[in-house]
Amino acid sequence: MLLYSICTIFVILILVDMKKDHPIEALIAQGEHQQLDFKFEVSDSKKIARTLSAFANTDGGRILIGVKDNGNIAGIRSEEEYYMIEAASTMYTKPSVPFSAIRWELNGKTVLEVYIAPGDKKPYTAPDKDDKYKAYIRVADENRPANEVLLFSWRKKNRENGLLLPLTRPVKKILVYLESHPYIHIGQFCRIAHINYYTARNILSDLIAINTLKYHVVDKQIVYSPVAPESSVPALL
Repeated sequence: MLLYSICTIFVILILVDMKKDHPIEALIAQGEHQQLDFKFEVSDSKKIARTLSAFANTDGGRILIGVKDNGNIAGIRSEEEYYMIEAASTMYTKPSVPFSAIRWELNGKTVLEVYIAPGDKKPYTAPDKDDKYKAYIRVADENRPANEVLLFSWRKKNRENGLLLPLTRPVKKILVYLESHPYIHIGQFCRIAHINYYTARNILSDLIAINTLKYHVVDKQIVYSPVAPESSVPALL
């Protein structure tokens, strides 16, 4: 009898561990973040297109459809969820954002996992609430419109003839500033270099395009910091 009880406990423990190891539960346990988004359902292809745009313009990511914001699994209601994503990709992102999808069955419920890779044709745009197409980026667990600096940098990277940036006084100013500061925002750059917004925007986008600077978000503001030397390929004249 004792042996039977021990065996029963052992089997239960194995089943619990197997449940914990389910790929979807492991993902859900991470919570929403820059590369993971939960959707209870998809009822608006235009709205989900913004998430596709944000993932493609940033570091890629996954959408788990049939999962509530608190991580509880509700399951998808029908095949319509997949077709809403497909419509978002083919009709409401420009250029079209590719995706792949996997259906997972867990406890009698279906979760649709949608994967979006980082794009190589940035900027990817999607309609806002007024149907105006904008490029989005992923910041933590939110989708935010990309600023002009990022838009310009992406377009410059797509130029077939490349990009050369003269080592002008403002360029020297920002590079010297970043030797002793972790990052800079566009307003600070305007002040220290005594230049206007449009000049600062063009220089920052050039530096991002040649992989000398990268962007990130601090206190809900986009800032710029140096790229690690080993991954930087500057083209300064």
